[in-house]
Amino acid sequence: MQVSEQGSVRVDLLGGTLDLVPINVILRNTVTLNLATSLKAKVDIEAIDEEVVEIISKDYDSKNTFLKKDFLAENFDGDHFGPLSFVCQILNHFNITDKVRVTLESGSPPGAGLGGSSSMGVTLYKALAKYTGSDFDRLTAIRTVQNIEAKILNKGPCGYQDYYPALFGGVLALVPNDNEIIVEQLYDKEFKDFLEKRVTLIYSGNLRLSAINNWEVYKDFFDSKNGVREGLTEIANLASEALTCLKNKDFERFLTLLGLEGATREKLFSNIVTDDMRELKNELGEVATGLKVCGAGGGGCFIITHNEGDHDKIKITAEAKNMKVLEFQVCEPLN
Repeated sequence: MQVSEQGSVRVDLLGGTLDLVPINVILRNTVTLNLATSLKAKVDIEAIDEEVVEIISKDYDSKNTFLKKDFLAENFDGDHFGPLSFVCQILNHFNITDKVRVTLESGSPPGAGLGGSSSMGVTLYKALAKYTGSDFDRLTAIRTVQNIEAKILNKGPCGYQDYYPALFGGVLALVPNDNEIIVEQLYDKEFKDFLEKRVTLIYSGNLRLSAINNWEVYKDFFDSKNGVREGLTEIANLASEALTCLKNKDFERFLTLLGLEGATREKLFSNIVTDDMRELKNELGEVATGLKVCGAGGGGCFIITHNEGDHDKIKITAEAKNMKVLEFQVCEPLN
């Protein structure tokens, strides 16, 4: 038996960091906007005769094997599985602990800040549900994988936005209320075409550092320190206005707000924009109308907003600085 699944990594647009509970409901009118890209995490699961779990990573050209006896609770508390602990804990959740080969490909560069591990996690969950003949529910998958990842990270609260694009596709507004996260699908062919012509996604070549530690943000928010509460309130206002713009098809204003959100983050969180990113934007001059770092920043990916027709100029300038432009399309919604 063999099962294959794939799920999009995301580009976060506006309202990141607002997906930390309970900041998401303490601030008023919070929304997180992101989109599913054609950059895909891929999972293949194949039954084998050997009494092992074999995990192959195409990204790292590696193969690791584990025995059934390795899948013990005490091993999950330590470093027994190393960087594969996330994968192994999802396998263990489905009681798949032998006679299986799992092949993984992330779909994005390492440390890109595109939510690659979260996308891989829910894609693996979906593949395992199909492999085992289990019922599959997207929201249950997200809650389960988020809990496993938060347990492994063990560094405080874990945001939820990264899990949704892989399972929902399209352009998403994640709107929290007191008992759930409402998923609004905003995909629009006109917006897709607009965004693909006006946004360039660039990998800086530097691994993303933990420039913004969620726990530090969390503490500063509740301790009212370092302007975090005020800054996140401003980000919430920008994201809320951006949602209105999308619904009204005011795409030009949306693009302006995207740049403003990036600038607000740069002021709020030190080191989110690296010197290399800043130098590229300065060199591009008026060609770059805005810069927005993906994820926590400090490396990884960022987007440059620009006028139609300027993509190639940006690509040439970025590549001259040993950065890589990641060509992508906005994916359609998934049923």
